Amino acid sequence: HLRNIPLKLFRDFLIEKGCTCNRISGGHEHWSRNDLLRPITLQTHIDPIPEFIIKNSLKQLGLTKKDFTDWI
Repeated sequence: HLRNIPLKLFRDFLIEKGCTCNRISGGHEHWSRNDLLRPITLQTHIDPIPEFIIKNSLKQLGLTKKDFTDWI
């Protein structure tokens, strides 16, 4: 399961995968990379990150749950 993943850990993962936080608006961070069709949005006021946000982000990055758990 992808539960109880701290916001800081997921930020570190995005940075390692080549993403940059290019915009912060309200309580949201918008992360992008040149090959992504749309930015990955994280809510900064929700920690740990909900599982569906992680799943959607991995899908956008073209990665699997196993890729993420291996990285951890």
